[in-house]
Amino acid sequence: MYGLLAFMFFSFWGSNIIGFSVLSMLAVILMSQSFFSSFNMVFNLTSLSSFMLMLSIALCFLSLIATPGSKSYSYQCTVGLLAGFLVLAFSSSNVINFYVWFEASLIPTLILIICWGYQPERLQAGTYMMLYTVGASLPLLIVIIWRCLESGSMNIFLMGNSLSDFFGGALIFVYGAFLVKLPMYGVHLWLPKAHVEAPLAGSMILAGILLKLGGFGLFQMNKCFSLITNYQTSFLIVCVSLWGGLLAVLVCLRQVDVKSYVAYSSVGHMGLVSAGVILDRTWGVSSALVTMVAHGFASSALFSLAFFTYEKSHSRAMPYMKGMLKLYPILSLWWFIFCCINMAAPPTINLLGEMMIIPSVWFSFWGLAVIMTIMVFMSAAYNMYLYSSINHGDGSFYLTSGTNLTGHEMVTLLSHFMPLLIIFKSSMFLL
Repeated sequence: MYGLLAFMFFSFWGSNIIGFSVLSMLAVILMSQSFFSSFNMVFNLTSLSSFMLMLSIALCFLSLIATPGSKSYSYQCTVGLLAGFLVLAFSSSNVINFYVWFEASLIPTLILIICWGYQPERLQAGTYMMLYTVGASLPLLIVIIWRCLESGSMNIFLMGNSLSDFFGGALIFVYGAFLVKLPMYGVHLWLPKAHVEAPLAGSMILAGILLKLGGFGLFQMNKCFSLITNYQTSFLIVCVSLWGGLLAVLVCLRQVDVKSYVAYSSVGHMGLVSAGVILDRTWGVSSALVTMVAHGFASSALFSLAFFTYEKSHSRAMPYMKGMLKLYPILSLWWFIFCCINMAAPPTINLLGEMMIIPSVWFSFWGLAVIMTIMVFMSAAYNMYLYSSINHGDGSFYLTSGTNLTGHEMVTLLSHFMPLLIIFKSSMFLL
């Protein structure tokens, strides 16, 4: 936290980059199980939260590297404030504190969209985001207060050890706040609007970290409420999540705006995360963690690529971007790499996440495994379509010749790529 405070009060972009580099290394140290101590009763330093801390700090760091032209003091303070709220949310073991920081993270995100967005519709996008997320979270606050009074504690670990008479209606309130944040198909309309209007840093952090707050919140609520005991409601939500993920994948194939395209692909991936966490099996929860980390880096990289391509074509419409391979072959290579990663090609951890969730879904109901299999094949289809639409074909008249990739662009993409190869150290994802 001292590093984050220093980040907010130094206006030099280079100093901020160095500060985030140090914080990233500290977050990696936290992922070592041997480092954990009695601080677990104050700070939530579990394996899952440590991965989320690493993801938060790394992507905030990369969002500044990707946009060296946005060096205004207020812009850097907003990103630093958002990083601080995320660190507090992921490291809190008090359920009320977690809720407060969970909601507080929306404020810097809204500021990024409204102050540094590109079009007048950014006000509508910000309104959609706040109405969906805050409206779904208010019933959760009531349920949390009731649970704290019943258990006599606000500590997440102690609340999980006390018995509760939990009913299906309250379960919908608990799940609803986090399923909107993920988001689940049906309550997802705020996400494409927010992504289309947000600046690059806003899109990177929103897709890479803020969506993961939904999955992390589901995991925390499973500890507090033992939600899986109400099997019928949980199974219904899993069915809707996977079926909605399949519909989101199909909607991808109808998109023209590249940022909206990547946003809908995020809805499909988050359907797998919600299914894995809600089923509450060992492999399912581990697969959700793997998918969250993998999707965090992959989606952030795709939004970076969309921005770098936009700078060269001056349009987000895919028909106006076509023919990139002729003028910018290195950029096209990165498009190919991250489209393969997004479709879970080996040897990336995305493949590990999808393989681990299949047994968990199959043991619940074989029909869900069929839906997921179709979803995986359609995922490959829309990623191949995304790559071919942008890079193949006759060159668009909107493309301008110039530098293939600048230094900061190459560093950004390479920094996203390297963590996705840690499948060779996959044992670190076991919870």
